[in-house]
Amino acid sequence: MITCYLKYVVDPYKLKEFEHYAKLWIPLVNRLGGTHHGYFMPHEGANNIALALFSFPSLAIYETYREQMAADPQCQAAFAYAEETRCIVSYERSFMRPVFE
Repeated sequence: MITCYLKYVVDPYKLKEFEHYAKLWIPLVNRLGGTHHGYFMPHEGANNIALALFSFPSLAIYETYREQMAADPQCQAAFAYAEETRCIVSYERSFMRPVFE
């Protein structure tokens, strides 16, 4: 299993728009084979950092997701929404593996 960790720098004046964007992606990731663990919005501390975590059984399945995502009209609409609203300033993506008991 791999978990994708996304750290977003968001426009603090557009948190409502970013939250809408986040809610668009959760069912999309789940529909395309992943398990979305949610978005985490700024609360205390930095007002412009948000996080997202979602997992796939393997990196190969994640790569298949990326291919499907590129061709999916709903995914493209979600990307377009973020671009139109400019709620995301930048992001960085990392992959991690969970450790359980």
